[in-house]
Amino acid sequence: MNKWVVAVSVMLPTLIEIIDTSVVNVSLEHIRGSLSAGIDEATWAITAYLVSNAIIIPLTGWLSRMLGRKLYLILSITVFTVSSFLCGSAWNLQSLIVFRIIQGIGGGALQPLSQAILLEAFPHSQHGMAMALFGVGVMFGPIIGPLLGGWITDNWAWQWIFFINIPIGVLSIVMCMIVITDPPYMKRAKMSIDYWGLALLVVGLASMQIVLEKGQMEDWFASNYIFWLSVVSVSSIIMFIVVESFTEMPIVNLNTFKNLSFTTGNVVMFFAFLNLFASIVLLPIYLQGIMGYTATIAGKVLGLGGIATLLTMPVVGMLVNKVNPKWLMASGILIAAGSTYLISQLNLYVDYKTVFIPRVLLGVGMGLLFIPLTTLTMSGIKREEMGNATGIYNLLRNIGGSVGVAFVMTMVSRHSQTHQFQLTEHLTPFDRNYQMASTYIAKTLQYQGYGEHVSNYAANGIIYSQTIRQATVLAFNDAAYFIFVVMLCVLPLVFFMKRGKAPTQPGLH
Repeated sequence: MNKWVVAVSVMLPTLIEIIDTSVVNVSLEHIRGSLSAGIDEATWAITAYLVSNAIIIPLTGWLSRMLGRKLYLILSITVFTVSSFLCGSAWNLQSLIVFRIIQGIGGGALQPLSQAILLEAFPHSQHGMAMALFGVGVMFGPIIGPLLGGWITDNWAWQWIFFINIPIGVLSIVMCMIVITDPPYMKRAKMSIDYWGLALLVVGLASMQIVLEKGQMEDWFASNYIFWLSVVSVSSIIMFIVVESFTEMPIVNLNTFKNLSFTTGNVVMFFAFLNLFASIVLLPIYLQGIMGYTATIAGKVLGLGGIATLLTMPVVGMLVNKVNPKWLMASGILIAAGSTYLISQLNLYVDYKTVFIPRVLLGVGMGLLFIPLTTLTMSGIKREEMGNATGIYNLLRNIGGSVGVAFVMTMVSRHSQTHQFQLTEHLTPFDRNYQMASTYIAKTLQYQGYGEHVSNYAANGIIYSQTIRQATVLAFNDAAYFIFVVMLCVLPLVFFMKRGKAPTQPGLH
């Protein structure tokens, strides 16, 4: 079967699944209003999907071997499509959360399955182009999701962010039934079930995802709820690693980590997506919360980065087998780090151009990084282990994004309080700059017709509001600068990676 037809068949459902991880965020206000729910309750519609999604991703290789990969792929798309209809038909918040859990179960396997199938459908010499196709969905989905969700909600109704998945899902099922075939090593096999491993993985990942999603809202370990969930998560994951190391037929084969390039690639991918998602969260906070930009203008800034990634990836896909992929990776990391450094230098007086240049550079950097990183990470993996490897890879990529979001939200919140405390030390009648600013503002207000008492009171309020804005900007800069340093620390790991040898192409080191 033509490899391009296979690529379209697996990437269609994968793209809508990735979009669905972020599409609900911008529609949350409409959803909670329609279903009469509070904001804290409504966010469970997002968390529920992410939790079930995270649990299924590492199980993909095991379920593919047990059910047969083609059957499991079609089953996953079917569950995702049916649950999308149910989500749009939800009659209250509880039903929506249950249907979102089912949707996450159906959608979780689509990313690792499509990646494994693409790497098999394309010859080794064209793996760069295969990962360019996969990367378009992975990178573009989180950006187009909020824009698409906002437009659909404003022009139709929030239910249509789910209903729009149905025709695409049906088409994908038909195409996969026709064009996808199982290789001999991915046929259905009789397997014993590792119940302990399965239980520990479910509990560990579910607890971790809830902690990352709700931690900042609950003030982290000041909340007993978050503290004990963290203890359960860490304990379960440690026990899972121990159990899987001694099980004959593990649900996740951790021996894959013996491959140095695979292990190193997963670490680099974790921090690369931490950088990407942290930046995607930081920019809207800065543009809308500090600069007062509208959601549409802020969306354009994010969209420009997505377009830069889309334009970069096909070029990198063609270059990855002609140029040493390590240099492409190193260039991508340096450009992504440089873009984050530029973000850390933003202030209250920058223009639109100064804001979107770092976002475009980040898009270029991620486009340069993603394809050679994925190609090198997977190049030494046997085909029969590809489903297991892509499941681990996609899980760590998603966790990296979640950690990035949780980190920047916490750092901006905590550091803005610290900077506010430091700045307010100067807001006293004994500080000459404060006296001059307060007098100037009060005189200006009096000139506009306000009374002396009102002008003096308003002047203090204006100065304090500007202090809060400045404190938030400084916290924003701190978070971006920290991520910049982290990305530079990741750079040396590139040179530990090697390209595995394949029958179709000699190894490149």
